[in-house]
Amino acid sequence: MLIQFKFKNFKSFKDETILDLSATKVTEHPHHVVTIGKEKILKTAAIYGANASGKTNVYDAFGYMSYYVTKSFNFGGAKDTGKTKVYKKPLPFLLSTASKDMPSLFEVYFTLNDEEGKIYNYGFTVDNMGVSEEWLNYKAETGRKYYPILYRERGSEIAFPKIPKEYRDNLKVSLQDEALIVSLGAKLKVPILETIHDWFFKLHFLDFGSPDLNFILSLQMPPGFEKEPTFRKEVAAYLSTFDHGIVDFNVEEIPSSETNSSPKYRIDAVHQVNGSGETVNIPLAQESAGTQKMFVLYYPLKNVLKSGGVFFIDELNARLHPLLVQDFIITFLDKETNPNNAQLIFTTHDSWLLSSDLLRRDEIWFTEKDGNGASCLYSLVDFKGENVAKIRKDENYAKNYLLGKYGAIPELKKINVVSEKHAEYK
Repeated sequence: MLIQFKFKNFKSFKDETILDLSATKVTEHPHHVVTIGKEKILKTAAIYGANASGKTNVYDAFGYMSYYVTKSFNFGGAKDTGKTKVYKKPLPFLLSTASKDMPSLFEVYFTLNDEEGKIYNYGFTVDNMGVSEEWLNYKAETGRKYYPILYRERGSEIAFPKIPKEYRDNLKVSLQDEALIVSLGAKLKVPILETIHDWFFKLHFLDFGSPDLNFILSLQMPPGFEKEPTFRKEVAAYLSTFDHGIVDFNVEEIPSSETNSSPKYRIDAVHQVNGSGETVNIPLAQESAGTQKMFVLYYPLKNVLKSGGVFFIDELNARLHPLLVQDFIITFLDKETNPNNAQLIFTTHDSWLLSSDLLRRDEIWFTEKDGNGASCLYSLVDFKGENVAKIRKDENYAKNYLLGKYGAIPELKKINVVSEKHAEYK
């Protein structure tokens, strides 16, 4: 489970920013909390904020870290071919001369769903030249002190206190400036580094901010969907919870004149015709945006609930009814539907979900930009209102949010599309 994500100098976030899923001492919804050793961890976090306030950049920062861990073994010069692999440079905060040339930092604290219950701390900093620093530490489930597994700093000898000696030479010889030791070590089958890499590999990300991307995603089938009728029935049953007409799917391969090309398929939703035993096929591409979105969500939702991983969704509420979104969130909060303690982190504009009946105060987060264009991230539980009083659990969160009492809303001004200069020609 993710305990804490920290990043700095990435896109609109200039200063150190922390998304903390450690439970605080608030008393509401105790069943939302998972206890692992001395850690009390939340299963969900909702991030609110005005447009362009930085919500998506939190999603992007976590996504960039995951991408770098799982892909960077490919980065840098390939000695056998002389070719250079693509290195995706970080995007630092550009509105400050001090930060634009500084490295970007990414760090996580997490625990695995295993019997040992160790807590891991892994992080790195990257700049235009590659990795400038990397560290991996751990502590026992009930321990206080972290012990180093590896430490690397540009220009210094790499320290491998907990990496078996037989792997160290290969790591040093093969490591490129742009690659992470964890990424390369997983490729070289170093056990502890494979473990860390696999935690990132099991993270799920979905961006629903783009309608075009939603449509493209809806055309991508879950693995095995075209071959397994039982699987298609499972998806149909899942969709029927809100679209009662769908009883099955029909999948047909689209003939192609291209040789050695990947097969393409046409997906039709099979609908029951009211008042008869007949059915009709409707192309999935012609279904509602909400149905397409729920189709896309099925496979990663099933995987993350099975593995106990982390699901990060940007714009969860887009094109979905609030009650359906609420039901989706409750799936993660309910021990019966989420026995492996999977976590859901999502961005949203839906103030209807801002309710003490659904979320704890430490599960609600906001993003806001200051006068210099830098974003900040803060939790409702840490927010102090009038008279420096903390927010109570019996407050109307949605109403107060829309009134601007928690910040993180747009500064509204009169929209004047036609200026006076243009108006005189009317």
